[in-house]
Order: sequence, then C-alpha cells, then structure tokens
Amino acid sequence: MDTMTLHRSASDGLPAVPQTTTVQTGPSASGRLQRLWRAREEDPSWARPALLGLLFATALLYFYDLSVNGYANSFYSAAVQAGSKSWEAFFYGSSDAGNSITVDKPPASLWVMALSVRVLGLSSFSILLPEVLMGVATVGVVHATVRRHFGAAAGLVGGLVMALTPVAVLMFRFNNPDALLVLLMALGAWATLKSIDEGSHKWFAIVGVLIGLGFLTKALQVLLVVPAFGLAYLLFANTTLRRRITGALIGAAAMVLSAGWWVAVVELVPASMRPYIGGSQDNSFLSVTFGYNGLGRISGNETGSVGGGNGWGTPGLTRMFSSSIGGQISWLIPSALILLAVGLFLRGRAPRPDPRRAAYVVWGGWLLATMLTFSLMAGIFHEYYTVALAPAVAAVVGMGAGEAWENRHRPIGSITLAAATAAAATWSFILLSRTDWQNWLRISVLVVGLASALLLLAITQLHRRFVPAVVAAALVAVLAGPAAYSLQTVGTAHTGSIVTAGPSTGRGAFGGGMPGGGMPGGGPGAGGTPPGMVQGGTGTAPGGTGTAPGGTTGATRGGTAGGMGGLLDASTPSTEVVSALSADAGSYRWVAAAIGSQNAAGLQLGTGLPVMAIGGFNGSDPSPTLAQFQAYVANGDIHYFAASSGQGGGPGGGMGGSGTGTEISTWVAANFTSVTIGSSTFYDLTQPLSGTTGTAAATQTT
Repeated sequence: MDTMTLHRSASDGLPAVPQTTTVQTGPSASGRLQRLWRAREEDPSWARPALLGLLFATALLYFYDLSVNGYANSFYSAAVQAGSKSWEAFFYGSSDAGNSITVDKPPASLWVMALSVRVLGLSSFSILLPEVLMGVATVGVVHATVRRHFGAAAGLVGGLVMALTPVAVLMFRFNNPDALLVLLMALGAWATLKSIDEGSHKWFAIVGVLIGLGFLTKALQVLLVVPAFGLAYLLFANTTLRRRITGALIGAAAMVLSAGWWVAVVELVPASMRPYIGGSQDNSFLSVTFGYNGLGRISGNETGSVGGGNGWGTPGLTRMFSSSIGGQISWLIPSALILLAVGLFLRGRAPRPDPRRAAYVVWGGWLLATMLTFSLMAGIFHEYYTVALAPAVAAVVGMGAGEAWENRHRPIGSITLAAATAAAATWSFILLSRTDWQNWLRISVLVVGLASALLLLAITQLHRRFVPAVVAAALVAVLAGPAAYSLQTVGTAHTGSIVTAGPSTGRGAFGGGMPGGGMPGGGPGAGGTPPGMVQGGTGTAPGGTGTAPGGTTGATRGGTAGGMGGLLDASTPSTEVVSALSADAGSYRWVAAAIGSQNAAGLQLGTGLPVMAIGGFNGSDPSPTLAQFQAYVANGDIHYFAASSGQGGGPGGGMGGSGTGTEISTWVAANFTSVTIGSSTFYDLTQPLSGTTGTAAATQTT
C-alpha cells in the first residue's frame, strides 16, 4: 500500500490542486525481498539467512552425485516406469504397464515419482529428484514447527539434526516410500500444533488428510503417530472440551475419507478388471494391509515371507541401539530422551493450552510410540525403517535444547545441557568404535564433547565472549558423528531392497534380515543371477541422460550377497537381450515374464517395455496361476520367459506362500523352445515344441 500525490490538470476546468490519495500498488520488490530475508519481526536478524543457508546446504548434500544410486530399488523404479507409460498402472501402482501385478505398498509415493518421469523422462535423476525435494522440505517443516514456540535458535538446531541424520540422508536419496511418508508425518505434526494453538477444526481436518495420504504411502505405519497427535489435540487444543471432541472426530473422518476413496475403488473393481494386489495371497488390498504389511509385521506371522525367528534381528528395548541399527538413527536418542523428560517437567505447571507442552507430547509421543513398536516387532524389519524416527528426534533435541538454554541460569538448565551433550558425545564414541573407519574421529568427539559438557555446567560463570565458542564446540561434538556417516553415505552407491547408511559395522550380509518372501527358484526362471543380466554392469537409463548403475550383487553396503540377486536387487540386461526383447515389442502385452519382481524389473528398466513379474516381489504370490499364464501364452500376450542359473529354493517356500513359479517354469520348459541370447537363456513362447508335452526342450542360439 503506497501513498501517491496526484495533480489535477487545469484543463479539467478547475485549478490545478495537488491531492494525496492512497493507491493499492502491492509490495515493492525490495519489500518482498526484505520479507524473504526476515520473515518475523520477533526473529533475530540472523534467523532467516541461517534457515536459507541450512536449506541450501541440505540440498547440496542430498543432490551430491545423486545418480550414483542408479535406479536405487529397481522394484519401485520399474513401477514408476510403468506409471509413466500407463495411467492404469499409475493409479494402481502396477509393476508393469501390462498391469499384471502391483507393488506390495499403496501407490502414493509412486505417483510423485511417475509424474516426475513423465515430465523429465526416465532416468535415475528424474526418479530420485522428488525424494531429495521431500528431504529438504522435511528439514524446513521441522525447523518451522520447532521455531514457532521455541525460537529461531531451537528451530535451527532441530533442522540441522534432521538434515544430518544418516538414515534420513540415505532415504531422501532413495526411492522407497519412506521419504514421502516422513514428510507427510512431519507436516501432520506441524498442522496438529497449529490446530492446537487456534483450537481449529479446520486444521485438525488437515491433519487427518495428511495421515490419510500417509496411509496411501505406506499403509498402517503412519498410524504410529496418530495417538500422539490425537491425545495432544484432545488435551491441549485452545477451545472447549466439546469442540475438542468434535474436532477430533472431524479429523478422524478426514483421515478415513482421504485414504478410503482409493481403497474402496480397488476393493470394488472386479479382480478381472485390475491388476493382482502384490503381497497378498487372495488378491485383496485389505488382506495385505492388515496381514503381510500390518499385524503380521508385529507378530511375525507373515504369509508369503521367509526368514522368521530372529531373521530380522532380535526384538527388544535395546534394538535401536544395536550394531546394525544404532548408526542409522540412535546418535541423539539418549539426549532426546533426557531433553524430553526435562522439558515435560519444566512445563508441568503451565496452563492447559500451553503450546510448548503440547509440542513435547506431539513429538515425544511420536518418538516413543514408533521406537517401542520398531524395537518389539517380531516380523520383517529393516534398518532404514528408522527414518520414521528422524523428525521426532530432531524436534525434541531442538525444543529441549532451546528450553534448557533459556533456563541455563538455573541448575536444571545447565545440568540438562551438560548431560545431553555428554550423552551424545559418549554414545557417538561407542557407535564410532563399532567400525574401523576414521578412528581419530571417535576420540575427538569424546574429548570435545566431555570438555564442552563440563563448561556448560558453569556456563553462567564464563565470560560472555567464550559462550559462543563453548556452544559451537558442543554442537560439533554432538553432530560430528552423524555428519561423518552422512558424508560417507552420499559418497557410496546404494541399490537394492536393503540399504543402510554409513560405513560397515561388521554385521551379517543381510543386516536385520533379507526382505520378506519366498526366494524365487526351483527351476527355470528362478533364483541365482537373473537371466540376461550383467552382474555389476552399468546401463543407460531409458529415456534419460547419464548412466544408471546395474544392481551389483554384494558390491555396495546395503546391497545383496550370495545367490540373492534375483530377490534383493536387479541387474542390467545385456545389449543382446535388450535388442531381442525390443524386437516386435508392439505385438505383445509383455515382452517377457520372469519369476520375482526384481528379475522382471531389471529387464523392464533395461528395455523400457513391460515385463510380467510372476509371483510379485517374493515370487510367492499366486499371480498368475498356471491356467492364467497358459491363457496369456495362448493369446500371444507374452513373448519370452526368462530362465536362470537355477540357484535357490522354490518360490512360495516361505511362510505359507503359494507362488506358482515352479509350476509355470516346469510347464514352459516342457513345451517351448529355449533360446540363448548372448550368454542368457530364455524360452520363446511363440515357438512351442512340436508334439512335446513334457520332454526336454530343444535349444536355439541367437
């Protein structure tokens, strides 16, 4: 709004008189720049530049050499490629554009990546770009939420901890659903606290929508934050009890509606008119949600899975601090628990709508509920799941440190700061001692951390010119370990179904255990090195620029080892295989079929053409049945069937899986001609053996 002086001309028949009037011209460019540089009057002058610097540095870290991860988890990359070609595959989250079977998760994360690929073309960068942006956004959300009631410094600490958590650095450069899930949960925490501040039904409805979208990202896992969000709203929202109950019901309804529309469509559309639901044994999304991906993860009773027992690591209260998991997430958990306890104590006598106490309940409840669930679950568990703890740990550390700093003139404040710093430095020393990597770092962290903790005990006695140096030293000691792990993570390629951040801790080849599922095998097309694949090779991503590394079995930390390549990772097909499968591709719904999603994904990503994944991810889903496969072949829908080196057990050999791969493999071998393409064996399903129903197949070479 600017004030302008207007002059009336004498030609109007009146004396020229200067007049002052107000004209709506909008903010000037300098005004907009000033607001960008300093958003709130109450913030110190350094606050906005520091935030912009944090976000810029986070983006640099997360984007660094991003394409080194190639197609990352090819299981999801193949579904992204399919969604970029077929809107039906996009909607359902199908593994291929022919829509034979879906991935074993809801499709929301695939939607974001598929849209990126539709715009930019298929490449490693176009798939992983949205994940990086989600990571930077999550850092910003944590910062904004903490800053709202604890100040700019606390927000900056929370954002910095979030940005440097090793498992977060890993997963915001990877294409699993966890990146979107974490962003949505962080936004949910932000919206919950805003709804509490304003006593607003509208904002709590937005919380419900965000949780619903989280369900469409990774099913029931998002519900781990719901108790904390709901309890905080009911207890602390700045409105009457009746309105709090009404708002909670509105939020629950919004959650159900925002998730339920897609579930309803999938369940109501006849099975013959949609792809098979991957991960289920009965073609039901509800079944896979509440079974294999739901309660089965808690109890360990997961039909179609292999492993079991302690194959996923030993459940227990110390699980998050174990050798395989500790370096991913636990660096600041001891400090967070100290700061949470003290923060709740300090806010104990505050009025009911106290926003700081509400924040401790929201973030602390998230931390405790998720940590306990992950620690005690008996089913499939992987180290990278712990990225769901990262925003909660970061926020609690930022809030608690800020509150303790405000109380530094009291013993409880200085002792809390010293205890949190000493705990982080000591635990970092222990974590770093579990590796043979950068041994000098652990000693430095311990010495600087303990020295800083001692000085923080006497912080009020120090000359003020020394205070910034003590605080800086404490921050360096606390963050040096996770920062070093994060830098190591971005400098290392991560591909496959199991990935971990940081250097090796000497754990087993499969960490917390291999992914759930029967190991594809038991005849042609199952187990061992996927057919037509180059182990450790590289290939150009179709439609993209640059090179996407193939799935190097056992070559990268978090990769696969032994004969597990077809289950845990995909590899790059040879040029001969790509050429053969691409020939006359328009005549077929699927250019090939292979047992297990990773086997199929390598062929699909190498050719850019649909490949049927028999049995889904684990090779243990009953899709397609032998009769269905025979009908597809009779109709001319499939060109080749991929054979293999024959290592591994039979599909569906896990916990009750009923995969049909062995039946299909046996029928194909008995009735169709095998062809050697390069050094790989396929069966040409357009070339049946004359007069043969069960004898050995003849062999051709191309």
